Amino acid sequence: MSAVDVIGAWRAHLTDARRRSPHTVRAYVAAAQRVINARGLSTFDEIAGLEAHNLRAHLAQRRAEGLANSSAARELSALKAFIAFARGQSGDPDPSAPRVRGPRLKKGLPRPVSPDDAVNIADLIDDNAAEDWIGARDRAVLLLMYGSGLRIAEALSLRGSDTPLSETLMVTGKGGKQRLVPILPITRDAVAAYVDACPYPLAKDDSLFRGAKGGPLSSGMVQKAMARARRALGLPDTATPHALRHSFATHLLGAGADLRSLQELLGHASLGSTQIYTKVDAASLLETYRGAHPRAKKG
Repeated sequence: MSAVDVIGAWRAHLTDARRRSPHTVRAYVAAAQRVINARGLSTFDEIAGLEAHNLRAHLAQRRAEGLANSSAARELSALKAFIAFARGQSGDPDPSAPRVRGPRLKKGLPRPVSPDDAVNIADLIDDNAAEDWIGARDRAVLLLMYGSGLRIAEALSLRGSDTPLSETLMVTGKGGKQRLVPILPITRDAVAAYVDACPYPLAKDDSLFRGAKGGPLSSGMVQKAMARARRALGLPDTATPHALRHSFATHLLGAGADLRSLQELLGHASLGSTQIYTKVDAASLLETYRGAHPRAKKG
């Protein structure tokens, strides 16, 4: 086996078995290629032999090359997943990744979760889950919140009869009000992957998202998974599951969506509830202006 074969198998695993987004596949494959090149590795057995001190040395070198703390945290997560995969391929009885704490990260300013961060959070939660089906479940829930603007309670209220998802979904929100929301292809794929992996039968009247013991999934479990991913990626404390819904709204508004359409997509009873996003978008615009405009700091 050659390094090319190893990378090919890793890419296929991410793409086919784990159904990662193209962005995540590129990032995780690039991280694997860097450590292979830096240490002259070519087989799964050699990669499986990497230990915590090897990872720390590799990250120190990457930091010396100018890698930011948040990017180093992301690279560490990718390398841990790669080593765990290599250990599984080499027949290691303990295929878990080396225990390495990520770099210390400064708390960022509260802001909407970026599109890349939203997908990265979902993917990281999937990678670090105790079981593959649980990771697939949490990834699907979070992508529903970010991709369709669902409240966490709305996502968790879905039933087996709601699958397979189509391009739109009828959601029942606060006060029993129903609305039609769009479903992105990445979200449809994530829910389908979860349904395929779920060990429990998903009858049409049953809760779609299940807890580890088979009962309905609680919002607290999703919040805990999000908190772990947030810390690993160095995102601010404001990056909660509900922030994904806020980001959905802010990004649509920034792309030109009108308030009335946004009100319908979010299920707000009044336009006043939706207008808060004009302030969020203006604040983001002002922050960008202050950081980029040559006269912004000169008065």
